[in-house]
Amino acid sequence: MHLPEILATTHHCINSPLCTTGQARGRAAEAVVVTLRQLDRRCGPLSDATTAQIKMLPLEQLEALADALLDFSGPADLAAWLAEHSG
Repeated sequence: MHLPEILATTHHCINSPLCTTGQARGRAAEAVVVTLRQLDRRCGPLSDATTAQIKMLPLEQLEALADALLDFSGPADLAAWLAEHSG
């Protein structure tokens, strides 16, 4: 997925009341892009459902996921992290 597609579908972070400035929206969008890119390399292609779930994470959780994924060995680690940190 390319940046314009990700930006168009990253409604939660970009349109959140917590992201009121252009700089904050840009930071949130970039966090999504970088995290999804890293996850694709570490875990392989993600399902649409998993991608959507990640896009809905608040910025703080995206940053935590970006740190945690460095220790992932595959998709099972991502699934476990999302189960523990989502909802």
